[in-house]
Amino acid sequence: MAGIGFELKKLFSRKGLVATVRAYSYATAVCAGPMLLGFLLLLCSMLMIDFYGASRHLREVAVTILTHDLLASLVVTSLFSMLTTRFCADMIYEKKYDRLISSFYGSLWMMLIVGGILYGAFLCFCGVELKYRVVSFLLFMVLIVVWTEINYLTMLKDFRSIMLAFTVAVLVSLLLMVLFLWVFHMDPVLAVLISITVGYSIVMVWYFGILYRYLPEGFGTSVRFLEWFDHTPQLGFTGFFLTLGLFGHLVIMWWFSPLKVQVEGLFYGAPTYDVPAIFAFFSILITTVNFTTSVETRFYPQYKEYFSLFNDGGSIENINEAETSMIRILSEELGYLAVKQVFSTLIFIIFGTIILPALPLGFSSEMLRIFRTLCVGYAFYAIGNAVMLISQYFSDLKGAMISAAIFAGVANLLSVLQALFLDSFYGFGFLIGSAIFCLAAWIRLCHYLKKLKYNVLSKQPMFVSLNKGFFTRLADRMEARAARVEKRRYAYAHKYDDNSKERMEP
Repeated sequence: MAGIGFELKKLFSRKGLVATVRAYSYATAVCAGPMLLGFLLLLCSMLMIDFYGASRHLREVAVTILTHDLLASLVVTSLFSMLTTRFCADMIYEKKYDRLISSFYGSLWMMLIVGGILYGAFLCFCGVELKYRVVSFLLFMVLIVVWTEINYLTMLKDFRSIMLAFTVAVLVSLLLMVLFLWVFHMDPVLAVLISITVGYSIVMVWYFGILYRYLPEGFGTSVRFLEWFDHTPQLGFTGFFLTLGLFGHLVIMWWFSPLKVQVEGLFYGAPTYDVPAIFAFFSILITTVNFTTSVETRFYPQYKEYFSLFNDGGSIENINEAETSMIRILSEELGYLAVKQVFSTLIFIIFGTIILPALPLGFSSEMLRIFRTLCVGYAFYAIGNAVMLISQYFSDLKGAMISAAIFAGVANLLSVLQALFLDSFYGFGFLIGSAIFCLAAWIRLCHYLKKLKYNVLSKQPMFVSLNKGFFTRLADRMEARAARVEKRRYAYAHKYDDNSKERMEP
């Protein structure tokens, strides 16, 4: 992400209110666009159905189906997101650009097959009308494609196209909602589901066009990235644990708390908890953008200079000075990020307490209390996540995985206990889990940096391991098969060209 940060930094360097607004808009669209699109459309659909005058039950059906689609697609893609990002980074470093688009196709079809089977089985027995199930399944599949495209778009710098796709998708979705509800008087649930599916489909096609325009044609097998499951298995688990910790408390409220509501069939929800969680989630947007545009861009040059000294024959004195400077810059930036997040959280709590009860969403005093609690919880998560990502910069993949596992385990365990026995403290399970995650990530990073030279040099293996794991052997077999297919294709094309030339001779 540092490369994107440098490009965004150029936008922030321009003076004037318009330039600043445009820079923040680009940064938001790149860093959190599709996620923000999901929550924005979720809120708009709630308001649209209310204004249309439909029953509260229909609103809950639409919101619950959309929420299940969003969370299920995020869980499926979480196993591959960090792994494919690392694979792409390695391929860029080795200048094997033709491997990028192949890994995109490979990871995508695997997730579509696995996710389609599992979520399709759930929808078959979920108990809602067939028309809802069909559109829900289509939206789920489109979301998997969009989340996967985002991982690859971080390599590109076409902010204008990314922002334009985001804007068009929102406008088209809202326009379709208005058209379906007030002109055609369509079923409100179906109208909302189709409108949002079309919006995300626009993003999907647009993002694919950007990837196809910039990335070269693929070469070799599309499952080569699976080898990285053997090299860096911690990345797959880290992404899964993070997603589980971030959204698990929502599912726990649906199934175990007194707030749960059986909306229809197997679709459960907890509107008293879900709606405050949506608004509280927006409070980490500033930190998400700031990490890319400030922390990484100021820290990365120091990081690069420090490690270049090992490769370019730097003296021990220069290495020590570079290490001290790098850690100082990192501490300053993480401190600034924490302060900005605290300020953002306070702003959200103060203005949310004033504005949210005025919206036609039925905010009660209990919902406001949950909102304030989750704002604090998301603040701890945002800071802890930034610290954990820095640990991955130093290849402390095991430490990052442990921190994420602690987050998922503690947050979900406490959320279950709180849902079953402490119904007056909704949200505190996630809050405490996020605080422990933040503390664990910080302690691990500090411990790792204290012995940085030892971790960089002495902990590396003395000899390169030649043992190939299951995924490496599978990738090798698929690579050999792809090479044979390519060879036959080349031979056929060459033979066809020779025959054409013979026919052309007099």
